Amino acid sequence: MASLTGTSISMASFKASLAPSSRVSNLRSVSLPISGKSFTSLSLRPARFRVSCAAKPETVKKVCEIVKKQLALPDDSAVSGDSKFAALGADSLDTVEIVMGLEEEFGISVEEESAQSIATVQDAADLIENLVEKKNCA
Repeated sequence: MASLTGTSISMASFKASLAPSSRVSNLRSVSLPISGKSFTSLSLRPARFRVSCAAKPETVKKVCEIVKKQLALPDDSAVSGDSKFAALGADSLDTVEIVMGLEEEFGISVEEESAQSIATVQDAADLIENLVEKKNCA
C-alpha cells in the first residue's frame, strides 16, 4: 500500500512510477513498500518545476569557451552545461563580464533581469538561443 502525504493527488493507475495521466500537487512525503519491503519515507522539498528546451551543443560549447576565457581557466578545465559560475570561481563582476562577452559573441543584448537568472553555462546557452531566435524573428 502506498502512502502519500500532501494536499492533492490523483492517479489513473499506480505502478513503480507515476503514470502520465497522474497529477500531484503540493506533495510533501512518499512511502512505498515494494514486494513486502518497506522503505523509509521520502520528504520532498518544494521546488519550482522548470521546462525548457536545451540549447544546441555547439552553443553550449561556445559558451564554455567564453566562460573559460573570461575566468582565465586552464584549457584542460572541465566546464560543461551543468557547470555553475560560482563553482568555477566567478563573482558578480566576473558574471557581468561573461554576459558582456556573450552579448558581443552572439550579437545580442541581455536584459539585467535575465542576466541575474543565469547560474549555469546551460542557463546562459538556453537564454542565448532564445534571444537569437527572437532577434531573427524580428
